[in-house]
Amino acid sequence: MDVLVIGSANADLVMTVERRPAAGETVLGSDTVTLPGGKGANTAVAAARLGGRVAFLGAVGPDAHGDLLLESLRAAGVDVTAVRRTDRPTGIACITVTPDGENAIVVSPGANHALRTADVDRVDLAGTRILVASLEVPVPVVEHAIAVAAAHGVRAMLNLSPVARLAPATLAALDPLVVNEHEAAALLGSVGANATEVRRLLDLGPVSAVVTLGARGAVVVSPAGQREIPAPRVDPVDTTGAGDAFTGALAVALAGGAELADAAELAVRVAAFSVTRAGAQPSYPSAAELS
Repeated sequence: MDVLVIGSANADLVMTVERRPAAGETVLGSDTVTLPGGKGANTAVAAARLGGRVAFLGAVGPDAHGDLLLESLRAAGVDVTAVRRTDRPTGIACITVTPDGENAIVVSPGANHALRTADVDRVDLAGTRILVASLEVPVPVVEHAIAVAAAHGVRAMLNLSPVARLAPATLAALDPLVVNEHEAAALLGSVGANATEVRRLLDLGPVSAVVTLGARGAVVVSPAGQREIPAPRVDPVDTTGAGDAFTGALAVALAGGAELADAAELAVRVAAFSVTRAGAQPSYPSAAELS
């Protein structure tokens, strides 16, 4: 495999609303649509759609939502040999989408929290170029996976979402650390992550970092300096899963030997494309659609 993704697999329960409710308020929404999602599964599908040889390590439940996720992963060409079915229900994300395409999400982790370090140890890393992880699964499992990757000479990248405290050794193994501007601000203890402050992410220990900026693109930070990557202008329909599309594209480009800034250019294009269609995994483009 080129890319091993470790992370969550959730069924996304999506409804559109005119506006989000205030505290104690009820608003009416559309019919609920159930779509395959989860930060890990989304990343794997995005990478595979672009032609990467991708395997996914995660956990789903013994239910229809688990079937949906496995079917979506397989249809994208993802190797699901390392996905474990547990007796806990498949994770669920309840998502509301407003007319401007912005979303609000509440996640019930379910089976994702049943993932164990032993699951990592059962995976053969031979030939793997990139390990990419995110944090909707237990932090100790992710830290163990990154340590195993480092021991095998596999480049490790982490989408630190949601933000959590990590061991210095874990941060030092990341090339790159991937966060959005809000997560960067939380890590840096600042109100906002401006161009000057994002340089401070390297003080936390990673070899490099990428900060995603939504419609404004991304910033790549390395010891050699930083570079802003602008995003193409699009009319957003649904921003759900755009960050995961970015991470998947970044991973597959790096696995193919691209420099970090060049990989980020592809990732920005993929993320921008994804927001023009509804849903997470169903919105991700193939390489042919990008040309």
